[in-house]
Amino acid sequence: MSINGSIVSVLVLLSSWLVFVGHEHRLGRAQRSSTPSSVVHVGALLDLGSAGGKATRASISLALEDFYASQPNSATTVALHVVDCKADEITAASAAIDLLKDFKVQAIIGPKTSTQARFIIDLGNQTNVPILSYSATSPYLSAKQSKYFVRTALDDASQVPAIASLIQFFNWRQVAPIFEDSDFGRGIIPSLVDALQDFDAHIPYRSVIPSVPTDDQIKAELNKLKTMQTRVFVVHMSSDIAARLFALAHDAEMLSDGYAWIVTDSVGNMFSSLDQNTINSMQGVLGVRPYLPPSDKLLNFPVRFVSRYRQQNPGAPDPANPNVFHLWAYDTAWAMATALRKTGPLTLGFQRPPPQSSNSSNDLKMLGVSQDGPMLIDAIRATRFQGISGEFVLVDGQRQPSMFEIINVIGNSYQSAGFWRPKFGLTKNLIVSSGTNATVGLNTVIWPGGSALPPRGWEWPVAGKKLQIAVPVKPSPNPFVNVNKNAVTGKVDVTGYCIDIFEAVLQEMPYAVPFEYVPVVDPNLSTNLSISYSEICYQVSLKKYDAMVADTTIIINRSLYVDFTLPYTESGVQMVVPMKENWSKSPWVFVKPIEPILWAVILTLFVFTGFIIWLVEHRERPDFGGNTARQLVNTAYFSFQALVPVPKGREVKRWLSKFAVVNWVLLFWLLEKLYSASLTSMMTVQQLQPTVVDLNQLISNGDYVGYQVGSFVKDLLRSLKVDERKIRSYRRDQYAEALMKGSWNGGVAAIFDEIPYLKVFMTKYCRNHSVIGRVYKTGGFGFVFPKGSPLVADVSRAILKVTEGDRIAGIERKWFGDQVACNTNAIEPGSVITLGSLRGVFFITAGLWMAAVFIFGAIWLYRRRLGGEQVQEAVAELAIEHVHGDADENIIRRIGRGSHLLIRLHGVQPPPPPARQSPPPLASPPPPPSSPPLASPPPPPSPPPLASSPPPPLPPPPQLPPLRSSPRSRPRARRLASLPTPRRASYSEEESAEASLELALLRADSLGQEPN
Repeated sequence: MSINGSIVSVLVLLSSWLVFVGHEHRLGRAQRSSTPSSVVHVGALLDLGSAGGKATRASISLALEDFYASQPNSATTVALHVVDCKADEITAASAAIDLLKDFKVQAIIGPKTSTQARFIIDLGNQTNVPILSYSATSPYLSAKQSKYFVRTALDDASQVPAIASLIQFFNWRQVAPIFEDSDFGRGIIPSLVDALQDFDAHIPYRSVIPSVPTDDQIKAELNKLKTMQTRVFVVHMSSDIAARLFALAHDAEMLSDGYAWIVTDSVGNMFSSLDQNTINSMQGVLGVRPYLPPSDKLLNFPVRFVSRYRQQNPGAPDPANPNVFHLWAYDTAWAMATALRKTGPLTLGFQRPPPQSSNSSNDLKMLGVSQDGPMLIDAIRATRFQGISGEFVLVDGQRQPSMFEIINVIGNSYQSAGFWRPKFGLTKNLIVSSGTNATVGLNTVIWPGGSALPPRGWEWPVAGKKLQIAVPVKPSPNPFVNVNKNAVTGKVDVTGYCIDIFEAVLQEMPYAVPFEYVPVVDPNLSTNLSISYSEICYQVSLKKYDAMVADTTIIINRSLYVDFTLPYTESGVQMVVPMKENWSKSPWVFVKPIEPILWAVILTLFVFTGFIIWLVEHRERPDFGGNTARQLVNTAYFSFQALVPVPKGREVKRWLSKFAVVNWVLLFWLLEKLYSASLTSMMTVQQLQPTVVDLNQLISNGDYVGYQVGSFVKDLLRSLKVDERKIRSYRRDQYAEALMKGSWNGGVAAIFDEIPYLKVFMTKYCRNHSVIGRVYKTGGFGFVFPKGSPLVADVSRAILKVTEGDRIAGIERKWFGDQVACNTNAIEPGSVITLGSLRGVFFITAGLWMAAVFIFGAIWLYRRRLGGEQVQEAVAELAIEHVHGDADENIIRRIGRGSHLLIRLHGVQPPPPPARQSPPPLASPPPPPSSPPLASPPPPPSPPPLASSPPPPLPPPPQLPPLRSSPRSRPRARRLASLPTPRRASYSEEESAEASLELALLRADSLGQEPN
């Protein structure tokens, strides 16, 4: 905030006498004589009546001495003019004007306070003279808006992120700032409020201390704070006022267990100047201050500082160790000298206005305007170096923070609790390892009262009032909340499920919370209209009530202006509909017990079973012969006849076929049992089905729907595109009647309500009603508190303890009874046999069948590999043993079903038969006695051929009788049956193998054996 010319003129008139009285003393070492062009005059506004002002003069003089010692060939030299500006604004303004008029200073260092700096900054802007402040930290002073103002100290707002990080780290939700009533004290509050809102923390009260307070004024504010819930305080004031505040707070027992105090850098930077009594009263206090990186120059500075102080102030007590303001003053003087070295000598001087423009020597226009000011201010703002207080960098004329240190007052001093940096936040150490959380946070902090446990941040005040709990009055009996007036005592009795839950939760709280119920009566109670819960929530937000306890649903609209605890009931909205009787009358009901995909699998297995039987049996059974159609029919018939008694002569022969049939019969037996049970239930048991199944069906049918009067469900139905004309409101005791009437008889087809209410309804009417459809999620029932209430977190934790234990089950039984299953005749149409329920059976069956196919293939490949190599020998031996005929007699035997292989057998020469008489059929000889096999007799001599008559044609193959076995022929028959068939040029390999198989079967038949 700038001062105009008229105000400054008045100030000059009031203080002109002070400018001339003791003028020489105020200037100290300043020289009035003309100086060489290389000398630049710089003023310094200090409170020389205080130890702090004297210490600052020592720091500035040391800085200039050290700079020119390190830069002996500098083209410019600073001539410092120190003026005592005291502690008031008028004296500071007068001293600044004197420096500009009498010494034509090109820059001014100071003043001390932000209030004094407001006037001086405006003078600098009018005269183009840079004003460098090392201690004016108020955010109201903007170096960005004032070109000729440079703040070499840190803005008070720069420490706010560090303070906010502390509050967030300890999860505090309410903070009360205590600040002095000045620009300096108020300047930090807007930034603090914004930072706390980022993580939902609030400032319920602001404690303002006068800039010149009395002890009674401080005690009055402390008593107010003591009666509030908040126990976290942020102190921002000068160190002198803070010392008095903590002494009185300690006497009021406000630095004990449960309290948390944080001081800003205005106190943390001055800690070295506090006396021991003040430190003892600050035990457990946390402080924030800029971090000073260690260096040799900083380490040696205190000794040189004390020596210079003694030199300038002989006989005065030794000062305390230099604080950060003294270091900033040192860097300010160094920056001034560095900038002048860059600009070189300032030769342009001041430009005075024309004499006729002013009639008064005290007019501010007579000060003139510095022509070197623009160049000098640019050089100062561009200056950058490593100073004694750290890196000196200016951005828009403002020094930038790099790190803050968190200190904890313990014993006679303090210890470092951690650090804060813009990039890393709170850390325990200076060095932060990338990617680890080991250094995040703070080291162990000792709090007021000596505890190492962080305070909760709020307490229920001893003298505080009881919580006013709003309870809605309902017009009908309500198991959730009942408000009745006791006729005997006249008191209001509040009972119900929600009330019992709330009282159980308060018993789990770590501290006692006094409360009383306040019934909220609906003015429209006579019309049976329930009070709007949203309206009560709004009243809670206005803090007319401290909380609300009822069956209040957590929804987004209400959460915009109140805070909810965690829910203590099941959440969601669903619909209840009536049930109707249904009998199965479909002509295709017989296929319903099995799902379609399972029918397809059964048919596939039916075909696969027939295929396995055909594969194994078709070479042995003539039933599988013929064309393709006949084979398919026979295959299907064999699969079917496996399920019914088998006629004689139709049974399978091979063991692989029998294995497949047994597997198929067992599977079908299981399916038949399941099918019978399912079909029986569908045909004989009465079924109850809901009249509607979802909201879309209700909308498409144009049905009416209902909801509980006063509930938010109406808004939910509207958002779901339900016609508002089709929505009707009912009390919970009217649900059954409305559903019984139906949509077109003055009732509704369905009622939408929250799940807890529907559970209560179903305990009475579950036989003819059903809760179905989608669950529309809500937040459940919760307790309502004003925004920012510190009770929300503790109550929510207590709710978890109650809901996770056994107490809530007892409360539910008390108000809702035992939740038992409703005994109805309704069955689910889902008693259908599915493929998934039998997948294990099918896996086993399919595995056994595949094993049978694999075994058959292995046998077939084995026989094929053996081939036939001795069919001729086998046929010859059969002929010797079983055929005795004439030499000219040819007996032809057909081998194979396809009539593609013939065997001719020659017999022994018989006696000449009668003419034209067919040879008699060949009979088997009687079985010989057991003896070694006879050798084949030599063939008889062939009769000479008759030249006159041609050879007779071959007769057709005779029908041979079955061979009879003999003891001697049995082992040979077995051997012959195993002989392979030789390959002949006239037959294929497959034909020879088939002939060998046919001979083996024929031989086995003659022995009376069953084929393998």
